[in-house]
Amino acid sequence: MGWLALCGSMLGSTGCAQFQSMSQNASQWQTQHTPGIATNATPPNVTMPAPGTPANPTLAQAGFTQTGTPGVTGQYTARQFPQSTGVAPVQYGAPVPNSAPVPNNAPAYNGAPVYNQPPVYNQPAPYNAPNANSFDDGLVDPYAPGLPYGSITNAVQGPRVREADLVINGFPARTGRIMLGGAVNSDAGVTGQITIDERNFDITRFPRSLQDLFSGTAFRGAGQTFRIEAAPGTNFKRYTAQFVDPNLFGYLPLSMSVSGFLYDRRFNDWDEERLGGRLAFGYRITPDLSLTFGVTGQNVDLETGRSGPSALTDVIGDNELYAGEVSLTHDTRNSPIQASRGHYFEFKFEEAFGDFEYARFETEFRQYWLVRERADGSGKQTISYSTKFGYSGDETPIFENFFAGGYATIRGFDFRGAGPVDPTNGVELGGRFQWLNTVEYMFPITADDAFRGVAFVDFGTVEQELKIATESFRVAPGFGLRVAIPMLGPAPLAFDFAFPVAKADTDQERMFSFYMSLIR
Repeated sequence: MGWLALCGSMLGSTGCAQFQSMSQNASQWQTQHTPGIATNATPPNVTMPAPGTPANPTLAQAGFTQTGTPGVTGQYTARQFPQSTGVAPVQYGAPVPNSAPVPNNAPAYNGAPVYNQPPVYNQPAPYNAPNANSFDDGLVDPYAPGLPYGSITNAVQGPRVREADLVINGFPARTGRIMLGGAVNSDAGVTGQITIDERNFDITRFPRSLQDLFSGTAFRGAGQTFRIEAAPGTNFKRYTAQFVDPNLFGYLPLSMSVSGFLYDRRFNDWDEERLGGRLAFGYRITPDLSLTFGVTGQNVDLETGRSGPSALTDVIGDNELYAGEVSLTHDTRNSPIQASRGHYFEFKFEEAFGDFEYARFETEFRQYWLVRERADGSGKQTISYSTKFGYSGDETPIFENFFAGGYATIRGFDFRGAGPVDPTNGVELGGRFQWLNTVEYMFPITADDAFRGVAFVDFGTVEQELKIATESFRVAPGFGLRVAIPMLGPAPLAFDFAFPVAKADTDQERMFSFYMSLIR
């Protein structure tokens, strides 16, 4: 509410000064509590009376006259603007000393305003372009568009964002597990498996007491992974231990992996045992793109009971092999198990040293296309294409060569049965160059997707030199069945039939293959 700085003949000079001081205090209150209202601004379209003349008949009758208060040239009526558009403003008339203001009795400037009009609610305020040379923000008063103050300058809007407290209750989940299982496939025979896996490991959280050790709180809490696996089998044995820190320094996308392994594999021409370890650092550039640096050291022990070429006899016994590698991976698949969209690309370069020195690079690419699916996302029909390309240096030992044949490379051939062999005794030599491809179409057979069918064509070659020979190029079309059994996990059982239509004379064929795997 504002007050007029007026003095009359009925008041003495002392009374005039007090009344003027009251007006200044009221003007300061209006400036502080009514944002955007300039108290010294002259209202537009208003003719102010000359100094010394009555401001209006009401004041003249009361015996008041206008004084020359600096910065004030006419009668001032204060208004308080509402904070929300649901409350109409209230106008007050000229104040009378020592009396309450009378509502709906405002003075008239150039015509009597109309009061007691119902306010208009829920109407958006029109917007005028703001003037860069003024404080006007372009908002127009929706309640009294004809009042002498014109537009509302810098009007204060009420809060439009609703806030609420969000309470999240977290419950600890099981992060450790012990798995017992087994597998059988046409390449590795029968294999058992026991795995201890902890996904919330903390290598620095040592037990403080026996209760801490047996209650399950020791060595837990940092989000690290610790895994021990033992997989003994008839033709293949694997024992591994691995520690992974996915965020090496806090929340940076830098990971570290340390692992040790013992592999023992019985091949057709020799027995091979590998004992070693690997240290790797990974950096996630984007959610789909990652870079890995690693170094591997291992001892490879070969034993054989048959005579063979020098490529085999020269490496019988212990062989020290070390390698540094770098790999780049880009993965946009919607699922790593049975993808229907996206692609997977990996490029890896390796430099070996120790008893053998050579360079090696490999690249792999897989692309998946979704042909159709049901409205609920089931019944997917997909087409996929995969290719592998690799080349290794001249000093590559025989146990590091590329081999083909079997469910993971070219179906329709025996394990390692689609590659170069020694012409004298038939020892499988492998090659330093490979190019393997697969085109596959997968479709549902049952409505619950428990049974799926596949039609495929595998083609490619493995050579001792960097070349593609037509007489040794392999092509094997076929079909197969995928059976998903929930109790056996997400990996389906695969049964494939392939029929080689192009092959080398020394290749060994096998029409049927079966396996259980996430990917080929």
